[in-house]
Amino acid sequence: MVKINYKLLPVKAHYFFFMASMGPILHQLNVFGKQLGVSEIVIGSINAILPILFLLAKPLFGLIVDYFRDQRKLVFIVLVCSMNMFYILMYFIPHPPVPVISEYKLTNIEFESDFNCRSQEALAIQGCGENRQVLCDWTCNNNSNGSSLSAILTKAESNSTDQFEVCGTKFSEHFNTMEAMKCNFTCVLDKTSDNADCLYGTPTFWSFVILMSLGTIGFNVANSISDAICFDVLGSGGEMGYGMQRVWGTLGFGVTALLSGLAVDMWSGSSATKDYTPAFLLVLVFGVIDFICCLKLELPVIPRSENIFKDLGKMLRHKHISIFLVFATFAGITDSFIIYFLFWYLEDLASSTGDMMKMKLLEGLVIAAETLVGEVIFFMLSGKILRLIGYGHSLTLCFLAYALRLGLVSFITSPWWVLPIELFMQGPSYAMCYTTIVAYASAVSPPGTSATMQGIVAGMDDGFGYAVGSMVGGVLYKWVGGRTAFKLFAGTALTCSIAHLIVYELFLKKTMIPAGKAQAEYRSPAEAAQMTQTGSVSPEKV
Repeated sequence: MVKINYKLLPVKAHYFFFMASMGPILHQLNVFGKQLGVSEIVIGSINAILPILFLLAKPLFGLIVDYFRDQRKLVFIVLVCSMNMFYILMYFIPHPPVPVISEYKLTNIEFESDFNCRSQEALAIQGCGENRQVLCDWTCNNNSNGSSLSAILTKAESNSTDQFEVCGTKFSEHFNTMEAMKCNFTCVLDKTSDNADCLYGTPTFWSFVILMSLGTIGFNVANSISDAICFDVLGSGGEMGYGMQRVWGTLGFGVTALLSGLAVDMWSGSSATKDYTPAFLLVLVFGVIDFICCLKLELPVIPRSENIFKDLGKMLRHKHISIFLVFATFAGITDSFIIYFLFWYLEDLASSTGDMMKMKLLEGLVIAAETLVGEVIFFMLSGKILRLIGYGHSLTLCFLAYALRLGLVSFITSPWWVLPIELFMQGPSYAMCYTTIVAYASAVSPPGTSATMQGIVAGMDDGFGYAVGSMVGGVLYKWVGGRTAFKLFAGTALTCSIAHLIVYELFLKKTMIPAGKAQAEYRSPAEAAQMTQTGSVSPEKV
C-alpha cells in the first residue's frame, strides 16, 4: 500500500498547477511573436537579452527570499501572480497595423483579362501606413516564371485576410498575353523599401516585447524559487526525492499544452492565422488555482546564514563547483536552441509540406510527448539514476542525449517525425539534466542559502547559457537555415559530453559530492566533500 506524505501534497499541487498555467503559452511565445511579424533575428535578440536579466534577477530574488525568510511565501505568491498577469495581458496586444510578412503565400488568385496592373512607379510607399512593399515569386496556370515582381500588400479591414493590391510591370506584361490566369505568389518583405521596419515602431511590437519579457523573467525566477522551496521542504539530504515532486509539474504542463494546442486549432478553424484565446483562458484558470495552492504551502523554519555572501563566496571558489557552473552554462546553451527554435523550425517545415492547418495540434502533441512520457519517466527515476551513476556521469550522458536529439531533428523531412524523437529523447536530455543540476546545487549549498544558490546556478544555466544559445541560434538559423543550425548544435552537445567526461575522470571524480549523501551541517567548502563520505544516505522522499 502506497503511503501518502501529506506534508508534500501542497508542493506537488503547486508544481502541477504552476506548470499547467504555463503549458498553453510558454512554448508558443516565439511563434506567437512570429505571427505578429517579428523576425527570427529579432526574436533571437530578445531571447538573448532576457536571460541576462535572469542572471541578475534570479540571485537577487533568491537573496531576498533567503534574507526575509519569514516573508518568503508572500514574496513568492506576489511573484507568481505577477507572472500570470503579464502573460494574460498579451491577449490584448493589438493586431499589427500592417500585413505580416515573413514568407507570405497567396494561392489561387484569379485575374480577369481586364485587370489593370499599375506601373512600377506606383509601388513607392511613403511612411508606415497599412501597406507593405514586397518582392514576389509567382506561378500562373502552373507555369513558373523566373522573374520576381514588386507588389504591395494592403491590410484588410477584417484582420483575417490581407489584400494583394497591386502588381509590377513584369507581371503586367506576362498577364497581357493570356485571357485569364490563376496565380500563386510567395512574397517576402522588400528590405529596400521605406517602410521595411514599420512593425518595430508600433505598439504591437513593444507590447509584445515588454509583456513577454516581464512574464518570462517572472516565470524563470518563480521556477527557481519553487525548486528552492521544494528542497527546503524535503530537508537536508532529500535531493533524491526532488524528481518525485517535480514530475507533477511535468504532468500539468503536458496536459494543458495538449489541450491548448487542440483548442487553438479548433477555435481558429481553417485560418492559417491562429487565435490564441483558449490558451490565455487556460493560463488564467490554472493561475488562479495555483494561487490558492500557494496559500496552503507551509514552509519549514530554516536558520538564516550569518553571512550569505561569505558562505557562497567560499563555495564558488571550490574547483568542482566552478567547473559544474561552466557545464551548467553549456547545458543552457544547448537547451535554449530547442526551446526557442524547435517550433519555429517545425512551422517552417510545415509551411513547405502543407501541414500548417493542424500545426497547433502537432505542437501540443509534441509537448505532451515530451512531458507526459519522457519527463514523467525520468523525473520519477532520477533519484535512482543519480544514486547509481552519480552527478558527474549523469551530466555527461545528458549532453550525449542532447547531441542525439538535435541530430535526429535535423534530418526529419516532415514535422510529424519530431513526435517519436521528442517522445524518447526529452527525458534523458532535459529532465535528467535539469534534475542533476538543481539537485547538485542543493547538495552543495550551505544552510540558509538554498534560494540564492539555486538562483546562481539557474542564472548560469537558463540565464547566461540561454542568452548565448538564443543569440547564436537566431543568427545561425537566419544564415544557414534551421536544418544546419540543428546539426551545429548537435556537434556542440557532443563536444560538451566528451569534454565533461575527460574533466570529470581527471579532476572531479574524487571531489564531487556523491549523490544522495546528506550534508548535515555546513562548515567550510573544504569540508563539504569530506562530510559526505561519512554521512548516511537519506531515504528517498515521495
